[in-house]
Amino acid sequence: MDLAHDGRGIARIDGKAVFIDGALPGERVRFRVFKRRRQLDEAGLVEVLIASPDRVVPACAHFGICGGCALQHLSTAAQIQAKERQLLDNLQRIGRVRPERVLTPLRGPDWAYRRRARLGVKYVHKKGRVLAGFREREKPYLADLQRCEVLLEPLATLPRDLAALAETLEIREKIPQVEVAAGDQATALVFRVLQTPGAEDVAKIAAFGAARGVQVFLQEGGLDTIRPLQADYPPLEYAVDGGRTVIEFGPVDFIQVNRAINVSMVDAALELLMPGGGDAVLDLFCGLGNFTLPMARRALRVVGVEGDAALVTKARANAARNGIGNAAFFTENLFEPAQFGAWADERYDLLLLDPPRAGAAALLARMAHWRPRRVVYISCHPGSLARDAEILVHGQGYRLTCAGVMDMFPHTTHVESIAVFEAPE
Repeated sequence: MDLAHDGRGIARIDGKAVFIDGALPGERVRFRVFKRRRQLDEAGLVEVLIASPDRVVPACAHFGICGGCALQHLSTAAQIQAKERQLLDNLQRIGRVRPERVLTPLRGPDWAYRRRARLGVKYVHKKGRVLAGFREREKPYLADLQRCEVLLEPLATLPRDLAALAETLEIREKIPQVEVAAGDQATALVFRVLQTPGAEDVAKIAAFGAARGVQVFLQEGGLDTIRPLQADYPPLEYAVDGGRTVIEFGPVDFIQVNRAINVSMVDAALELLMPGGGDAVLDLFCGLGNFTLPMARRALRVVGVEGDAALVTKARANAARNGIGNAAFFTENLFEPAQFGAWADERYDLLLLDPPRAGAAALLARMAHWRPRRVVYISCHPGSLARDAEILVHGQGYRLTCAGVMDMFPHTTHVESIAVFEAPE
């Protein structure tokens, strides 16, 4: 039995694949088929007859119902091995490449690691109460959560606590979600509201935040409507590069979910890219400057490019706050290379890529002009990395010198990785 990319076990019965939710490689199980297809069947686990040595007891009481995690029944060591196999299989099968060296996986805490989350909130008439948390697995309903074991420990009971708060509010049916974002010193909650809360509701929400020591924001419309309940909140921020660089961010800005892995990832990227005092570095999909600013402390100059204009403005402000004057930032749709500005006409010695799931294939044609001697690629999807690796290796002559996984999302099926490409001599 194998493990599918979504965490289901794959058995083969008379040559036909059967995807079994809850089964693990090496196990003998009883299962019940609930959906038959021409190419494969889908099934649910009935009984484990012979368990895998990697099977463990899930730490969360809601595992199997909540869709937030899919692999809590598999030991964390085996999870990482499975993700590494998936990365290498994608590189070989899709990209037709193998790394010359497999990097040691980057690991952080297995539990209480998540500093960023979007929690659904819903008043359920049939139950006569509010639910808050993540959606059920493979279903549109919210799971009835009391705790979340992957949220930072001070936030673990947030699903239960938010539900209890919402039940006391007049607008309890008008709060679809609450976003949480934690910096190194402060945490923010953003209440999305479809109706302006009255004074009594605002007071209850404010008291909820004060009792837990968190900042509270209300969002009545688009992102431009987010407003703090108090004017004197300290900034949200986190440190990287041994504490030398501090990144300030807004409560709904994109930041890496796992603080410990982000710190290790930035250090690894610097070590692998090896920027020197004479290098011009290009950082694409740069966001708030997570990689850009630490690289600028080592390079001659760095150019960061990002599609979100608000993030670019904040990246410039972060550079100024950190006393970094050799980093320039530009707003650009990186999926439209024909429209690139003057920054794209310059030459760069090094390139860092941190694209979304879609990857970076659209802009790789520009590599022939930039011709960096080294590329560090941060990936959140092994399939798009593998496709882009084929372009870089077979289309442009780069070598895939090393690649490895980063355990950004323990107990989920997300595969985050880092890869290094070297230009030919």
